[in-house]
Amino acid sequence: MLSKRDVLSVLSRDELLAIVNRFELTPPDRRAKDGLIETVASSKKATLAEVLPELSRDRLKEVCRALGIEDGGREKANIVARLVLTKPSLPPSNGGGGVARANGSVDRPSASKANGDGGTARLHLQFAEPDTAGAITLSQLESHLWEAANILRGSPVDRTDWKSYILPLLFFKRICDVWDEEHAAMIAEYGEDFTDEHRFQVPEEAHWSVVRATTKNVGTALANAMRGVEAANQKHLYGVFGDAQWTNKDRLPDELLKDLIEHFAALPLGNARASSDVLGDAYEYLIKQFADATNKKAGEFYTPRSVVRLMVDILDPKEGETIYDPACGTGGMLLAAVAHVRERGGDPRTFFGKLYGQEKNLTTAAVARMNLFLHGIEDFVVERGDTLRNPVFTDPSTGGLATFDVVLANPPFSLEQWGRELWEADPWGRAFAGLPTDSNGDMAWVQHMVKSMAARTGRMGVVLPQGALFRGGVEAQIRQHLLKGDLIEAVIGLAPNLFYGTGLAACVLVLRQRKPKDRKGKVLVVDASTVFRRGRAQNFMDLEHGEQIAGWVRGFADVEDRARVVDLAEIEKEGWTLNISRYVLPPIGADIPPLPEAVAAFKEALVKCREAEDNLRRVMHDGGWLS
Repeated sequence: MLSKRDVLSVLSRDELLAIVNRFELTPPDRRAKDGLIETVASSKKATLAEVLPELSRDRLKEVCRALGIEDGGREKANIVARLVLTKPSLPPSNGGGGVARANGSVDRPSASKANGDGGTARLHLQFAEPDTAGAITLSQLESHLWEAANILRGSPVDRTDWKSYILPLLFFKRICDVWDEEHAAMIAEYGEDFTDEHRFQVPEEAHWSVVRATTKNVGTALANAMRGVEAANQKHLYGVFGDAQWTNKDRLPDELLKDLIEHFAALPLGNARASSDVLGDAYEYLIKQFADATNKKAGEFYTPRSVVRLMVDILDPKEGETIYDPACGTGGMLLAAVAHVRERGGDPRTFFGKLYGQEKNLTTAAVARMNLFLHGIEDFVVERGDTLRNPVFTDPSTGGLATFDVVLANPPFSLEQWGRELWEADPWGRAFAGLPTDSNGDMAWVQHMVKSMAARTGRMGVVLPQGALFRGGVEAQIRQHLLKGDLIEAVIGLAPNLFYGTGLAACVLVLRQRKPKDRKGKVLVVDASTVFRRGRAQNFMDLEHGEQIAGWVRGFADVEDRARVVDLAEIEKEGWTLNISRYVLPPIGADIPPLPEAVAAFKEALVKCREAEDNLRRVMHDGGWLS
C-alpha cells in the first residue's frame, strides 16, 4: 500500500502549506518542501482521508496518474479512497484489458468492456483485513455484534430503532465481504472476474470500502451505497436495507456512524470466516437481544423461538412442501421449518422457491429478508403488505388465494380496525364462516389462513389469545363452523407471560384439511399452562417443555391432568366453546400445602409484613415526612 509520504510527495509546496495552516502544524522551515512533507506525514490529525478531499477532482486524478494509480471514475470520494487504500497499478499484462494490481492479480473490466463495447474498467478497493485463519465461533460473533448496540447506547437513536441500523450494516458488510472472496477466487483461478458468477453484484461506488473511506456526510454515502446494491440486484434485494434515516445527522452524526462502521470493519464476514449457519444464528441472536431490549415493542416482530419450534414440530413440514406465514415478522417461522427438515436429515434446498411470507411493517419485512439470506436461503418470497386488506399471494388459475402445505403465524393479538369494511365484499371469500367485528381481528386471521391451506395436504398452526377459544357473538359462530367442518385438530393452552408485550396466556390452534381417520370428529385439548420456567420479568418455554407438549399432540391421547381427546358431540353440549378448563382440569391439591403448613407460612409472612411497616414508619419519621 502507498505510504502517506508517497502521496504527499506528489503535492505542491503551496498545497502542503495549505494543509499545514489548516491543521495548525509547525514545520521547521515553511520554505522547504521536504520539511513540509515530514511535518504533515508525522501528524496524526492530518490524515490522507482528511487532507485529500480538499483537492479538486481533476487534481486528484493528476495525483493518481503521478503515482501510477487508475484515475477513472466520476465520484471524488472513490478517487480519494483509491489513493488512501490501494497499491500502485502495474501496466496491464494479461492482454484482456483488465486493470492490473500491484500484487500481480488483475481486476476484471466491467461487463460492457469485457464485451468489447468500451466500458470503464472497474477498480476493486479493499482495506487490509484481519488475519483470516480460523473460523469465527458463534460466541465471538455474538459478542462482537452486540457491542455494536453498545456503541448506540446513550446516543440519540432510540433502542427501539437499533435493529434498523445495526442489522442492515451487518448485511451490507456480509455482501461485500463475500463479493471480495468470490472476486479473489476468480482472479486466482481464471485471471479475471465474471459478473454472473457473483451471488450478488456490488457496484464499485457502492462497496463497503468506499463508504469506510468517506469522512464527511457518511450517512449519505452509506445510504447511496445501499441503494446502489439494491438497484444492482433488484430481483432479490430491492428494498432489503429498509428505510433507516442514515442521513439524519441529529440522530446519527458522522462520528457515531464512523464508529459503527469501524466496529464492523474489524470483523471479517466472508464465508471463509463466518459460515451461513453461524452468521444466521448470530443474526437471530441479535434479533432476540433487540426484542429483550424493547420488550413491549418486540411483540410486533418477534415470537419466542421455543413457541415457533413447538408449532413447526407439530405441523412437521416435509422436504419440498410449500410454507407460508401471513404475518412473518422477522422470518423465524419460515427458518424454523427449514431447520426442522435439516435436523431430520432432509435437504433444505428443496425449500428453495417454496417459502412465502407477508409482513406489514417495512423495517420488519426487510429484517426477515436479510435473515433468510444470511441463513443461506437464496430463493424465497417475502413481501411487504397488509395481509388482511391486500393479500399478496393469489392463484390466478382459481381466482382465489394461493394455497400452501403448511401455514403458520403469530398474528397481532385482537387487532382493531383490521379492514372489516373490505371483507364485507371480500373477493377472496375469506369471511366464509362469519364476519368478525372491527374491534377484534383474531378470527379474520384464522379464516385467511384456512383459505390458504392446500386442499389435501394443508395444515396450519396459529397463535391466538385464549379469549378466541370462548368469546361469544360472531366469534362463537366462526368457531362452531370450523368445528362442524372438523377442521380443528388440537387446542394448546400455553403458560402466561411467554410473549413480549403481553402477560396474557396465549394458545396455539392446530387445524388440518384432512384429519387421519382416528382423529376425525375429535379435538385434542391440551393444558400446558404450567409447563414453563419462571423468569423475573418473563416466563420461558424451554426446549424440553416444547418437546413434551409436541409429544402429547403427536400421541393424540389422554394424559392425566394435561390433555384430553374430546368428541365433537361433547363440545356441542358445551355450546361449542373450546375453553380449556371445560375439558382439562388442573390437578386438585397438587400445589396446596397441608393446612398447618399454610397457617404457619401465613403467620410468618404477617410478621415480616409488620416489621417492614414499622421500618418504613421509622424511616419516614426520621426523614421528617411524618410528624
